[in-house]
Amino acid sequence: MTVKTMMIVFSVGILLGCSTGLSEDVEITAEVLRDKIRGGLLGQILGNLNGLPHEMKYIDKPGVVKDYVPALPQGARTDDDTDFEWVYIYVMGQEDQVFLPPERIRRLWTEHINQRIWCSNYYARHLMDIGFAPPLTGCHVLNPWADFNISGQFLCETFGLLGPGMGQTASRIGLNYTRVAIDGEPAQATQLFCTMIAQAFIETNMDSVLDAGVAALDERSVLRKVIADVRRWHGENGVDWRVTRRQLQETYTQDGGRMRDMNGYELNTGSIIAALLYGAGDVAETLRMAFNFGWDADCNAATAGTIVGVMKGYRWMLQQGWVIVDCYKNTTRDHMPMDETITSFADRVIDLAEKVIVRQGGERLWKHGQLVYRVPTETPGNVQVLPSREEQIATLKREHAQEIKAAIVKPASDMEKARAAYWAICLDMAETLKTAYPREWARSLEILSRQGKVVENMFDQGTATPAGKVLRAKAIKAGLKHVK
Repeated sequence: MTVKTMMIVFSVGILLGCSTGLSEDVEITAEVLRDKIRGGLLGQILGNLNGLPHEMKYIDKPGVVKDYVPALPQGARTDDDTDFEWVYIYVMGQEDQVFLPPERIRRLWTEHINQRIWCSNYYARHLMDIGFAPPLTGCHVLNPWADFNISGQFLCETFGLLGPGMGQTASRIGLNYTRVAIDGEPAQATQLFCTMIAQAFIETNMDSVLDAGVAALDERSVLRKVIADVRRWHGENGVDWRVTRRQLQETYTQDGGRMRDMNGYELNTGSIIAALLYGAGDVAETLRMAFNFGWDADCNAATAGTIVGVMKGYRWMLQQGWVIVDCYKNTTRDHMPMDETITSFADRVIDLAEKVIVRQGGERLWKHGQLVYRVPTETPGNVQVLPSREEQIATLKREHAQEIKAAIVKPASDMEKARAAYWAICLDMAETLKTAYPREWARSLEILSRQGKVVENMFDQGTATPAGKVLRAKAIKAGLKHVK
Protein backbone atom coordinates (compact mmCIF):
# COMPACT_ATOMS: atom_id res chain seq x y z
CA MET A 1 0.00 0.00 0.00
CA THR A 2 1.44 3.39 -0.93
CA VAL A 3 1.41 6.59 1.07
CA LYS A 4 -0.88 8.09 -1.52
CA THR A 5 -3.49 5.36 -1.29
CA MET A 6 -3.39 5.61 2.51
CA MET A 7 -4.28 9.30 2.08
CA ILE A 8 -1.71 10.24 4.69
CA VAL A 9 0.17 13.42 3.87
CA PHE A 10 3.57 13.59 5.53
CA SER A 11 5.42 16.82 6.26
CA VAL A 12 8.60 17.54 4.34
CA GLY A 13 11.50 15.34 5.42
CA ILE A 14 9.44 12.52 6.93
CA LEU A 15 10.06 9.06 5.55
CA LEU A 16 7.62 6.20 6.02
CA GLY A 17 9.35 3.13 7.40
CA CYS A 18 12.14 4.79 9.38
CA SER A 19 13.11 2.18 11.96
CA THR A 20 13.96 4.81 14.58
CA GLY A 21 10.38 6.08 14.60
CA LEU A 22 8.90 9.44 13.71
CA SER A 23 9.10 12.62 15.73
CA GLU A 24 7.60 15.15 13.30
CA ASP A 25 4.04 16.11 12.46
CA VAL A 26 2.02 14.07 10.00
CA GLU A 27 -1.35 14.77 8.47
CA ILE A 28 -4.04 12.10 8.42
CA THR A 29 -7.39 12.68 6.80
CA ALA A 30 -10.45 12.19 8.99
CA GLU A 31 -11.60 9.53 6.55
CA VAL A 32 -8.43 7.49 7.01
CA LEU A 33 -8.42 7.95 10.77
CA ARG A 34 -12.00 6.72 10.98
CA ASP A 35 -11.28 3.79 8.67
CA LYS A 36 -8.25 2.66 10.64
CA ILE A 37 -9.87 2.96 14.06
CA ARG A 38 -12.91 1.02 12.87
CA GLY A 39 -10.61 -1.55 11.27
CA GLY A 40 -8.57 -1.93 14.44
CA LEU A 41 -11.66 -2.40 16.60
CA LEU A 42 -13.19 -4.89 14.18
CA GLY A 43 -9.91 -6.83 14.07
CA GLN A 44 -9.87 -6.89 17.86
CA ILE A 45 -13.45 -8.15 18.09
CA LEU A 46 -12.94 -10.79 15.39
CA GLY A 47 -9.83 -12.11 17.09
CA ASN A 48 -11.59 -12.22 20.44
CA LEU A 49 -14.90 -13.82 19.50
CA ASN A 50 -13.65 -16.07 16.69
CA GLY A 51 -10.83 -17.09 19.01
CA LEU A 52 -13.03 -18.17 21.92
CA PRO A 53 -13.43 -21.77 20.67
CA HIS A 54 -9.63 -22.06 20.84
CA GLU A 55 -9.06 -20.41 24.21
CA MET A 56 -6.84 -22.56 26.47
CA LYS A 57 -7.33 -25.55 24.14
CA TYR A 58 -3.77 -25.83 22.82
CA ILE A 59 -1.25 -26.00 25.65
CA ASP A 60 1.08 -28.96 25.22
CA LYS A 61 0.56 -29.05 21.46
CA PRO A 62 -0.38 -26.42 18.87
CA GLY A 63 -3.78 -26.10 17.28
CA VAL A 64 -4.79 -27.64 13.96
CA VAL A 65 -6.97 -24.87 12.49
CA LYS A 66 -6.55 -25.13 8.72
CA ASP A 67 -9.36 -23.13 7.22
CA TYR A 68 -10.59 -19.90 8.74
CA VAL A 69 -12.81 -17.15 7.40
CA PRO A 70 -13.44 -14.20 9.75
CA ALA A 71 -17.14 -13.75 10.49
CA LEU A 72 -19.66 -12.38 12.97
CA PRO A 73 -22.95 -13.72 11.59
CA GLN A 74 -24.83 -12.94 14.81
CA GLY A 75 -22.90 -9.75 15.37
CA ALA A 76 -20.55 -9.17 18.30
CA ARG A 77 -21.16 -9.39 22.02
CA THR A 78 -19.36 -8.14 25.07
CA ASP A 79 -16.48 -10.24 26.35
CA ASP A 80 -13.59 -9.39 28.65
CA ASP A 81 -11.22 -8.77 25.73
CA THR A 82 -13.23 -5.68 24.75
CA ASP A 83 -15.86 -4.82 27.33
CA PHE A 84 -13.59 -3.43 30.07
CA GLU A 85 -12.34 -0.96 27.49
CA TRP A 86 -15.90 -0.30 26.33
CA VAL A 87 -16.88 0.79 29.84
CA TYR A 88 -13.88 3.09 30.06
CA ILE A 89 -14.34 4.53 26.56
CA TYR A 90 -18.02 5.21 27.22
CA VAL A 91 -17.34 7.09 30.46
CA MET A 92 -14.27 8.88 29.10
CA GLY A 93 -16.48 10.30 26.36
CA GLN A 94 -19.38 11.11 28.67
CA GLU A 95 -17.13 12.96 31.10
CA ASP A 96 -14.70 14.40 28.53
CA GLN A 97 -11.76 13.00 30.47
CA VAL A 98 -9.08 10.78 28.94
CA PHE A 99 -7.34 9.95 32.21
CA LEU A 100 -10.03 8.90 34.66
CA PRO A 101 -8.72 9.16 38.25
CA PRO A 102 -8.23 6.07 40.46
CA GLU A 103 -11.30 6.49 42.64
CA ARG A 104 -13.50 7.05 39.58
CA ILE A 105 -12.13 3.83 38.06
CA ARG A 106 -12.86 1.95 41.27
CA ARG A 107 -16.45 3.20 41.23
CA LEU A 108 -16.81 2.19 37.58
CA TRP A 109 -15.87 -1.35 38.47
CA THR A 110 -18.30 -1.57 41.37
CA GLU A 111 -21.06 -0.14 39.17
CA HIS A 112 -20.39 -1.97 35.90
CA ILE A 113 -17.76 -4.72 36.13
CA ASN A 114 -19.04 -7.47 38.42
CA GLN A 115 -19.43 -10.59 36.30
CA ARG A 116 -17.45 -12.63 33.77
CA ILE A 117 -14.12 -11.39 35.05
CA TRP A 118 -11.18 -13.67 35.62
CA CYS A 119 -7.72 -14.09 37.12
CA SER A 120 -5.97 -10.80 37.91
CA ASN A 121 -9.06 -8.74 37.12
CA TYR A 122 -11.18 -10.93 39.41
CA TYR A 123 -8.66 -10.53 42.21
CA ALA A 124 -8.45 -6.74 41.68
CA ARG A 125 -12.23 -6.41 41.76
CA HIS A 126 -12.44 -7.93 45.23
CA LEU A 127 -9.54 -5.87 46.58
CA MET A 128 -11.78 -2.92 45.74
CA ASP A 129 -14.36 -4.32 48.16
CA ILE A 130 -12.04 -3.55 51.08
CA GLY A 131 -11.19 -0.10 49.78
CA PHE A 132 -8.12 -0.56 47.60
CA ALA A 133 -8.09 1.64 44.50
CA PRO A 134 -5.97 1.40 41.35
CA PRO A 135 -3.10 1.09 40.79
CA LEU A 136 -2.71 -0.69 44.17
CA THR A 137 -5.26 -3.28 43.00
CA GLY A 138 -2.73 -4.21 40.32
CA CYS A 139 0.32 -4.14 42.59
CA HIS A 140 2.06 -7.53 42.60
CA VAL A 141 2.56 -7.34 46.38
CA LEU A 142 -1.22 -7.29 46.87
CA ASN A 143 -2.44 -9.17 43.78
CA PRO A 144 -0.58 -12.46 43.15
CA TRP A 145 -1.62 -12.54 39.49
CA ALA A 146 -0.36 -9.08 38.69
CA ASP A 147 3.27 -9.83 37.86
CA PHE A 148 2.52 -12.19 34.98
CA ASN A 149 -1.13 -11.90 33.91
CA ILE A 150 -1.85 -10.89 30.30
CA SER A 151 -4.42 -8.30 31.32
CA GLY A 152 -1.69 -5.82 30.47
CA GLN A 153 -2.08 -6.68 26.80
CA PHE A 154 -5.65 -7.79 26.18
CA LEU A 155 -7.04 -4.70 27.94
CA CYS A 156 -4.80 -2.22 26.15
CA GLU A 157 -5.68 -2.38 22.46
CA THR A 158 -8.47 0.19 22.35
CA PHE A 159 -6.19 2.70 24.07
CA GLY A 160 -3.61 2.15 21.35
CA LEU A 161 -6.28 3.35 18.92
CA LEU A 162 -6.54 6.65 20.82
CA GLY A 163 -2.97 7.71 20.02
CA PRO A 164 -2.38 7.37 16.25
CA GLY A 165 1.34 7.86 15.66
CA MET A 166 1.76 8.77 19.33
CA GLY A 167 3.01 5.61 21.01
CA GLN A 168 4.12 7.23 24.24
CA THR A 169 0.78 8.97 24.70
CA ALA A 170 -1.10 5.77 23.86
CA SER A 171 1.03 3.90 26.40
CA ARG A 172 0.31 6.42 29.16
CA ILE A 173 -3.41 6.17 28.49
CA GLY A 174 -3.25 2.38 28.41
CA LEU A 175 -1.28 2.15 31.65
CA ASN A 176 -3.85 4.31 33.43
CA TYR A 177 -6.35 1.48 32.88
CA THR A 178 -4.38 -1.76 32.63
CA ARG A 179 -2.56 -1.11 35.91
CA VAL A 180 -5.87 -1.68 37.66
CA ALA A 181 -4.89 -5.35 37.59
CA ILE A 182 -1.25 -5.72 36.53
CA ASP A 183 2.27 -4.63 37.34
CA GLY A 184 5.86 -5.23 36.29
CA GLU A 185 6.40 -7.02 32.97
CA PRO A 186 2.68 -6.98 32.06
CA ALA A 187 2.86 -3.17 32.24
CA GLN A 188 5.72 -3.38 29.75
CA ALA A 189 3.38 -5.42 27.52
CA THR A 190 0.86 -2.57 27.66
CA GLN A 191 3.52 -0.21 26.33
CA LEU A 192 4.67 -2.70 23.70
CA PHE A 193 1.25 -3.19 22.15
CA CYS A 194 -0.12 0.34 22.60
CA THR A 195 2.96 1.57 20.74
CA MET A 196 2.66 -1.03 17.98
CA ILE A 197 -1.00 -0.16 17.44
CA ALA A 198 -0.23 3.56 17.41
CA GLN A 199 2.60 3.03 14.95
CA ALA A 200 0.40 0.93 12.64
CA PHE A 201 -1.49 4.13 11.74
CA ILE A 202 1.59 5.60 10.05
CA GLU A 203 3.65 2.53 9.16
CA THR A 204 3.06 -0.25 6.63
CA ASN A 205 6.07 -2.45 7.41
CA MET A 206 5.51 -5.01 10.17
CA ASP A 207 9.18 -5.17 11.14
CA SER A 208 9.20 -1.42 11.66
CA VAL A 209 6.05 -1.65 13.78
CA LEU A 210 7.78 -4.33 15.85
CA ASP A 211 10.88 -2.17 16.21
CA ALA A 212 8.69 0.63 17.53
CA GLY A 213 7.15 -1.71 20.09
CA VAL A 214 10.55 -2.94 21.27
CA ALA A 215 11.68 0.68 21.72
CA ALA A 216 8.80 1.13 24.17
CA LEU A 217 10.17 -1.55 26.50
CA ASP A 218 12.46 -1.00 29.45
CA GLU A 219 15.99 -2.17 28.61
CA ARG A 220 15.69 -4.82 31.35
CA SER A 221 12.37 -6.23 30.15
CA VAL A 222 12.22 -9.97 29.49
CA LEU A 223 9.91 -9.15 26.59
CA ARG A 224 12.86 -7.80 24.62
CA LYS A 225 14.38 -11.28 24.66
CA VAL A 226 11.04 -12.98 23.93
CA ILE A 227 10.56 -10.82 20.84
CA ALA A 228 14.16 -11.20 19.66
CA ASP A 229 13.92 -14.99 20.01
CA VAL A 230 10.64 -15.24 18.11
CA ARG A 231 11.95 -13.02 15.30
CA ARG A 232 15.10 -15.13 15.06
CA TRP A 233 13.18 -18.41 15.08
CA HIS A 234 10.83 -17.09 12.41
CA GLY A 235 13.82 -16.26 10.23
CA GLU A 236 15.47 -19.64 10.80
CA ASN A 237 12.41 -21.88 10.48
CA GLY A 238 10.81 -20.44 7.36
CA VAL A 239 7.19 -21.46 7.01
CA ASP A 240 7.42 -24.17 9.68
CA TRP A 241 5.66 -22.27 12.44
CA ARG A 242 5.28 -25.43 14.53
CA VAL A 243 9.02 -25.50 15.18
CA THR A 244 8.87 -21.89 16.33
CA ARG A 245 5.96 -22.74 18.59
CA ARG A 246 7.89 -25.65 20.12
CA GLN A 247 10.95 -23.47 20.69
CA LEU A 248 8.80 -20.82 22.34
CA GLN A 249 7.21 -23.41 24.61
CA GLU A 250 10.51 -25.02 25.58
CA THR A 251 12.23 -21.71 26.26
CA TYR A 252 9.54 -19.79 28.13
CA THR A 253 7.44 -22.32 30.05
CA GLN A 254 7.81 -21.17 33.67
CA ASP A 255 5.52 -23.35 35.78
CA GLY A 256 5.20 -26.73 34.13
CA GLY A 257 2.43 -25.59 31.78
CA ARG A 258 0.06 -24.68 34.61
CA MET A 259 -1.97 -21.47 34.87
CA ARG A 260 1.12 -19.31 35.37
CA ASP A 261 2.10 -20.29 31.80
CA MET A 262 -1.35 -20.49 30.24
CA ASN A 263 -2.14 -16.96 31.41
CA GLY A 264 1.40 -15.55 31.46
CA TYR A 265 2.98 -12.82 29.37
CA GLU A 266 5.96 -14.75 28.00
CA LEU A 267 4.21 -17.46 25.98
CA ASN A 268 1.26 -15.29 25.02
CA THR A 269 3.29 -12.27 23.94
CA GLY A 270 5.54 -14.58 21.96
CA SER A 271 2.46 -16.05 20.29
CA ILE A 272 1.21 -12.60 19.25
CA ILE A 273 4.57 -11.68 17.74
CA ALA A 274 4.72 -15.00 15.91
CA ALA A 275 1.16 -14.61 14.58
CA LEU A 276 2.03 -11.17 13.19
CA LEU A 277 5.20 -12.47 11.53
CA TYR A 278 3.71 -15.65 10.06
CA GLY A 279 0.49 -13.85 9.16
CA ALA A 280 2.52 -11.43 7.02
CA GLY A 281 -0.13 -8.72 7.10
CA ASP A 282 -3.01 -11.00 6.10
CA VAL A 283 -5.86 -10.58 8.59
CA ALA A 284 -7.32 -14.08 8.37
CA GLU A 285 -3.92 -15.78 8.40
CA THR A 286 -2.72 -13.68 11.34
CA LEU A 287 -5.76 -14.69 13.37
CA ARG A 288 -5.46 -18.34 12.32
CA MET A 289 -1.86 -18.38 13.49
CA ALA A 290 -2.83 -16.80 16.80
CA PHE A 291 -5.46 -19.52 17.28
CA ASN A 292 -2.95 -22.27 16.50
CA PHE A 293 -0.18 -20.98 18.71
CA GLY A 294 -2.68 -21.48 21.50
CA TRP A 295 -2.54 -20.72 25.20
CA ASP A 296 -4.89 -17.76 25.78
CA ALA A 297 -5.64 -17.74 22.07
CA ASP A 298 -8.61 -15.39 21.93
CA CYS A 299 -6.69 -12.69 23.79
CA ASN A 300 -3.68 -13.11 21.53
CA ALA A 301 -5.79 -13.02 18.38
CA ALA A 302 -7.55 -9.87 19.59
CA THR A 303 -4.24 -8.03 20.05
CA ALA A 304 -2.78 -9.21 16.74
CA GLY A 305 -6.09 -8.50 15.02
CA THR A 306 -6.07 -4.90 16.22
CA ILE A 307 -2.66 -4.25 14.65
CA VAL A 308 -3.44 -5.76 11.25
CA GLY A 309 -6.94 -4.27 11.39
CA VAL A 310 -5.46 -0.78 11.68
CA MET A 311 -3.11 -1.50 8.80
CA LYS A 312 -5.81 -2.85 6.50
CA GLY A 313 -8.68 -0.59 7.51
CA TYR A 314 -12.40 -1.15 7.91
CA ARG A 315 -13.43 -0.64 4.28
CA TRP A 316 -10.92 -3.20 3.05
CA MET A 317 -12.18 -5.69 5.63
CA LEU A 318 -15.80 -5.20 4.58
CA GLN A 319 -14.82 -5.72 0.94
CA GLN A 320 -13.63 -9.28 1.66
CA GLY A 321 -17.17 -10.65 1.71
CA TRP A 322 -16.98 -11.70 5.35
CA VAL A 323 -20.35 -11.89 7.10
CA ILE A 324 -20.19 -9.08 9.67
CA VAL A 325 -23.39 -8.02 11.43
CA ASP A 326 -22.99 -4.58 12.95
CA CYS A 327 -24.09 -5.33 16.51
CA TYR A 328 -22.31 -5.21 19.87
CA LYS A 329 -24.68 -6.87 22.30
CA ASN A 330 -24.19 -6.15 25.99
CA THR A 331 -24.30 -9.48 27.84
CA THR A 332 -21.85 -8.78 30.65
CA ARG A 333 -21.66 -5.17 31.86
CA ASP A 334 -24.17 -3.83 34.38
CA HIS A 335 -25.94 -0.53 33.68
CA MET A 336 -24.35 -0.04 30.27
CA PRO A 337 -26.14 0.59 26.92
CA MET A 338 -28.05 -2.29 25.39
CA ASP A 339 -28.18 -0.86 21.86
CA GLU A 340 -24.47 -0.53 21.00
CA THR A 341 -23.06 -1.51 17.61
CA ILE A 342 -19.52 -2.13 16.47
CA THR A 343 -19.51 1.15 14.57
CA SER A 344 -21.04 3.16 17.43
CA PHE A 345 -18.36 1.75 19.75
CA ALA A 346 -15.75 2.72 17.16
CA ASP A 347 -17.25 6.20 16.83
CA ARG A 348 -16.76 6.72 20.57
CA VAL A 349 -13.09 5.83 20.09
CA ILE A 350 -12.82 8.16 17.08
CA ASP A 351 -14.23 11.10 19.07
CA LEU A 352 -11.72 10.51 21.86
CA ALA A 353 -8.81 10.06 19.43
CA GLU A 354 -9.57 13.49 17.97
CA LYS A 355 -9.44 14.98 21.47
CA VAL A 356 -6.15 13.26 22.21
CA ILE A 357 -4.62 14.56 18.99
CA VAL A 358 -5.65 18.13 19.72
CA ARG A 359 -4.70 18.01 23.40
CA GLN A 360 -1.26 16.71 22.45
CA GLY A 361 -0.66 19.77 20.30
CA GLY A 362 -2.20 18.65 17.01
CA GLU A 363 -5.06 20.33 15.22
CA ARG A 364 -8.02 19.96 12.87
CA LEU A 365 -7.54 21.44 9.40
CA TRP A 366 -9.61 21.74 6.25
CA LYS A 367 -7.58 21.00 3.12
CA HIS A 368 -8.98 20.61 -0.38
CA GLY A 369 -12.49 20.23 0.99
CA GLN A 370 -11.75 17.50 3.52
CA LEU A 371 -11.03 17.37 7.23
CA VAL A 372 -7.42 16.58 8.07
CA TYR A 373 -5.72 16.03 11.42
CA ARG A 374 -2.20 17.30 12.00
CA VAL A 375 -0.78 14.70 14.36
CA PRO A 376 2.33 15.41 16.47
CA THR A 377 3.90 11.96 16.17
CA GLU A 378 6.21 10.69 18.88
CA THR A 379 9.44 8.72 18.78
CA PRO A 380 8.59 5.35 20.38
CA GLY A 381 10.03 5.07 23.87
CA ASN A 382 9.55 3.65 27.33
CA VAL A 383 7.30 5.74 29.60
CA GLN A 384 7.23 3.48 32.67
CA VAL A 385 10.37 1.71 33.79
CA LEU A 386 10.42 -1.80 35.17
CA PRO A 387 10.75 -1.52 38.96
CA SER A 388 12.61 -4.05 41.04
CA ARG A 389 10.39 -6.07 43.35
CA GLU A 390 12.54 -5.23 46.35
CA GLU A 391 12.41 -1.49 45.70
CA GLN A 392 8.66 -1.59 45.28
CA ILE A 393 8.10 -3.45 48.53
CA ALA A 394 10.41 -1.06 50.40
CA THR A 395 8.54 1.93 48.96
CA LEU A 396 5.15 0.52 49.92
CA LYS A 397 6.29 -0.12 53.47
CA ARG A 398 7.74 3.36 53.78
CA GLU A 399 4.58 4.99 52.42
CA HIS A 400 1.95 2.89 54.20
CA ALA A 401 3.43 1.46 57.43
CA GLN A 402 2.08 4.22 59.69
CA GLU A 403 -1.31 4.13 57.98
CA ILE A 404 -1.49 0.35 58.49
CA LYS A 405 -0.53 0.56 62.16
CA ALA A 406 -3.04 3.34 62.82
CA ALA A 407 -5.84 1.40 61.13
CA ILE A 408 -5.11 -1.70 63.21
CA VAL A 409 -5.08 0.23 66.48
CA LYS A 410 -7.74 2.87 65.91
CA PRO A 411 -9.56 2.41 62.58
CA ALA A 412 -12.18 4.74 61.18
CA SER A 413 -14.24 1.78 59.97
CA ASP A 414 -14.31 -2.00 59.77
CA MET A 415 -13.33 -1.76 56.10
CA GLU A 416 -10.23 0.20 57.01
CA LYS A 417 -9.32 -2.40 59.65
CA ALA A 418 -9.77 -5.28 57.17
CA ARG A 419 -7.69 -3.47 54.57
CA ALA A 420 -4.93 -2.84 57.11
CA ALA A 421 -4.82 -6.54 58.01
CA TYR A 422 -4.53 -7.47 54.33
CA TRP A 423 -1.74 -4.89 53.87
CA ALA A 424 0.10 -6.23 56.91
CA ILE A 425 -0.03 -9.84 55.72
CA CYS A 426 1.24 -8.91 52.27
CA LEU A 427 4.04 -6.65 53.55
CA ASP A 428 5.25 -9.09 56.24
CA MET A 429 4.16 -6.78 59.05
CA ALA A 430 1.72 -9.23 60.64
CA GLU A 431 4.01 -10.72 63.29
CA THR A 432 5.17 -7.31 64.53
CA LEU A 433 1.62 -5.99 64.83
CA LYS A 434 0.36 -9.20 66.43
CA THR A 435 3.08 -8.97 69.10
CA ALA A 436 2.58 -5.27 69.79
CA TYR A 437 -1.24 -5.20 69.62
CA PRO A 438 -2.55 -8.76 70.10
CA ARG A 439 -6.18 -7.84 70.82
CA GLU A 440 -6.43 -5.33 67.97
CA TRP A 441 -4.72 -7.74 65.58
CA ALA A 442 -7.13 -10.54 66.44
CA ARG A 443 -10.05 -8.21 65.83
CA SER A 444 -8.57 -7.16 62.48
CA LEU A 445 -8.29 -10.78 61.36
CA GLU A 446 -11.86 -11.46 62.45
CA ILE A 447 -13.13 -8.58 60.31
CA LEU A 448 -10.96 -9.56 57.34
CA SER A 449 -12.18 -13.17 57.58
CA ARG A 450 -15.73 -11.91 56.88
CA GLN A 451 -14.65 -10.45 53.52
CA GLY A 452 -15.72 -13.57 51.66
CA LYS A 453 -14.34 -13.03 48.18
CA VAL A 454 -11.09 -11.49 49.39
CA VAL A 455 -10.36 -14.40 51.70
CA GLU A 456 -11.53 -16.93 49.12
CA ASN A 457 -9.00 -15.45 46.70
CA MET A 458 -6.21 -15.68 49.27
CA PHE A 459 -6.96 -19.32 50.11
CA ASP A 460 -8.33 -20.72 46.84
CA GLN A 461 -8.42 -18.75 43.58
CA GLY A 462 -5.11 -17.00 44.09
CA THR A 463 -3.23 -20.20 44.85
CA ALA A 464 -3.30 -21.17 41.18
CA THR A 465 -0.24 -18.90 40.96
CA PRO A 466 3.20 -19.30 42.59
CA ALA A 467 2.86 -15.92 44.35
CA GLY A 468 -0.63 -16.89 45.48
CA LYS A 469 0.72 -19.95 47.27
CA VAL A 470 3.20 -17.74 49.10
CA LEU A 471 0.42 -15.32 50.10
CA ARG A 472 -1.75 -18.17 51.40
CA ALA A 473 1.12 -19.36 53.59
CA LYS A 474 1.57 -15.83 54.94
CA ALA A 475 -2.15 -15.56 55.71
CA ILE A 476 -2.17 -18.87 57.61
CA LYS A 477 0.94 -17.90 59.57
CA ALA A 478 -0.66 -14.56 60.44
CA GLY A 479 -3.65 -16.42 61.94
CA LEU A 480 -6.25 -15.72 59.26
CA LYS A 481 -8.90 -18.41 58.99
CA HIS A 482 -10.93 -19.29 55.91
CA VAL A 483 -14.45 -20.23 56.96
CA LYS A 484 -16.23 -21.68 53.92
